Amino acid sequence: MGKSKAALPDLTKVIELKMDFTAARLQRGHLLLKQGKLDEAEDDFKKVLKSNPSENEEKEAQFQLVKSDEMQRLRSQALDAFESSDYTAAITFLDKILEVCVWDAELRELRAECFIKEGEPRKAISDLKAASKLKNDNTEAFYKISTLYYQLGDHELSLSEVRECLKLDQDHKRCFAHYKQVKKLNKLIESAEELIRDGRYTDATSKYESVMKTEPSVAEYTIRSKERICHCFSKDEKPVEAIRVCSEVLQTEPDNVNALKDRAEAYLIEEMYDEAIQDYETAQEHNENDQQIREGLEKAQRLLKQSQKRDYYKILGVKRNAKKQEIIKAYRKLALQWHPDNFQNEEEKKKAEKKFIDIAAAKEVLSDPEMRKKFDDGEDPLDAESQQGGGGNPFHRSWNSWQGFNPFSSGGPFRFKFHFN
Repeated sequence: MGKSKAALPDLTKVIELKMDFTAARLQRGHLLLKQGKLDEAEDDFKKVLKSNPSENEEKEAQFQLVKSDEMQRLRSQALDAFESSDYTAAITFLDKILEVCVWDAELRELRAECFIKEGEPRKAISDLKAASKLKNDNTEAFYKISTLYYQLGDHELSLSEVRECLKLDQDHKRCFAHYKQVKKLNKLIESAEELIRDGRYTDATSKYESVMKTEPSVAEYTIRSKERICHCFSKDEKPVEAIRVCSEVLQTEPDNVNALKDRAEAYLIEEMYDEAIQDYETAQEHNENDQQIREGLEKAQRLLKQSQKRDYYKILGVKRNAKKQEIIKAYRKLALQWHPDNFQNEEEKKKAEKKFIDIAAAKEVLSDPEMRKKFDDGEDPLDAESQQGGGGNPFHRSWNSWQGFNPFSSGGPFRFKFHFN
């Protein structure tokens, strides 16, 4: 059943009842060897050899004695290497021992310590988890696992492991102090993520700033917090702030796909299309199956192409995230400024007519939610070339078609009368 620990007391009782029961001694010797109890295992194998064993039992006992002797030598070498701070050599020796002494909790804890010194915390966690099962009430193992997860930035697993420590000893001072810190940090992060799901990005940013203040000594929490703040700024259409914070993340982690995507979105708002394309392409190199990256890249490429033609936002002089009121206000100002009746010179009048038509077209597209969405996705709803199935351009017409058009008809205080020759 694989419950070797439970088998040992019965084997010991059998041997007490029948001292020359060689099969039981061999079996117990095997289990003791696996547990790393080398002296006790050797004692059983030697006694087998002295109790008239069968030929097979004698061969097996001699073979196991040689193996046990080799384990003694390797253990001595591993301890010497550890004392000399030669952790790589110690790990090599311990690897060989633990192939045989698979249930030796102390040797696993020693190898875990070597892995920590060598900067391989996840391997250390693996050994410590095994040690926590092999040794009863192993609060030290649970405490170390929790602190390692915490250093790696995995606050949820850290909280889970430190709770296991407190189940074994609720008065454990280090576990309790660590538990309070992890719980506080975990609560802040959970709260911040809930605010992001609710679209409350300013509040979420504040929470993540609190995370960095709560745990300034672990770099992982600072970088993860900045990554999420970068996301919040991008979603909240604060491109300047988003670009700044995302860039800080990418200085530390140049291949951070989330930061690349969020910075690319911020670049789009700022109409920095080349930079957005570069970020999306870098992100795609590391995650080529991400549909969001693929769609973002296609959109950025369309917007770059569109920007080389007619840009309705630039015509009105507003940002891409401008509200409808800002668009109408900008339109009214420009329509008044560029109305052809303001110009007497024929050449200037023609230039004003063209400008006025562009201004009217920009207002038409950007004040209509459906048309604006098409334009924001890189498609000009008034450009026959970008419309499937062709068709005429409703704004590619002469100035005369705008006679009688009132640019202030959307409820403004102005009423403008047109005069034409």
